[in-house]
Amino acid sequence: MEKIYATYSEEPKVRTPRTGGITARLKGEVEFKNVSYRADGEEIVSDINFRVKTGQTVGIIGSTGSGKSTLMNLLCRFYDATSGEVLVDGQDVRRHDLYNLRDNIGMAMQDVFLFSDTIEGNIAYGRPDCSFEEVKHAAVMADANHFISALPEGYDTIVGERGVGLSGGQKQRISLARALLKDPSILILDDTTSAVDMETESYIQSQLKKIQDNCTVFIIAYRISSIKDADLILVMDGGRIIEQGTHEELVAKGGYYARAFHNQYGEIPYGLLKERRARRNRR
Repeated sequence: MEKIYATYSEEPKVRTPRTGGITARLKGEVEFKNVSYRADGEEIVSDINFRVKTGQTVGIIGSTGSGKSTLMNLLCRFYDATSGEVLVDGQDVRRHDLYNLRDNIGMAMQDVFLFSDTIEGNIAYGRPDCSFEEVKHAAVMADANHFISALPEGYDTIVGERGVGLSGGQKQRISLARALLKDPSILILDDTTSAVDMETESYIQSQLKKIQDNCTVFIIAYRISSIKDADLILVMDGGRIIEQGTHEELVAKGGYYARAFHNQYGEIPYGLLKERRARRNRR
């Protein structure tokens, strides 16, 4: 009882402002202005600056622990920036109604949590009042409809807690369908396609392009194929953005992104080739 009471009496550090309570669909414009975040005396991310317009896709790549997921946690206001501003539609997230902000954001994570419920119930978790047709449409976009339909009970199949009985790729696609069903203004995909094959990933990317007119998409990934078509790619290392631009621009620079591209595709980008030639000439 003491532990339960301690949990209930804990005061949340992140609160909705007193002027909150407004329910509205956000446009999805996002800007980070000189954003830094510290935790336990350690600088997690530092001096983050970028701007995204409605309907654009942003790819975020970098080594483990470079701060990729932290940026999205700040956007969702799971915790607040130590300094700087995270803006959505030109307004600091700390001034947005907290529940409305999060209601406009759809998330699909690498570590998927599924409830002991039907597949339909798991997909419709964020919108329990939606129709079956809407659930199926979201599953089609996530390339999940074919394997769900092949199950003995179809969408009425009961899955165990955390998705027992489903493969990693199947769980990720159900998680993506759940996020798409919300019809969010901002969609965050945190390494969501890591367990699917390249053909499925390509299909999902083509489906995501259909929602980009009114949805800003953030894709955190380790595979270049997941983000190479993004309007803006952020390369992170040590909590900082060390490179940003389009796929073509970053490959031409011959930096971190170009080396990652070379390692994954076995091709030597022009920027790296130019750098090697310059080294030979200096010798």
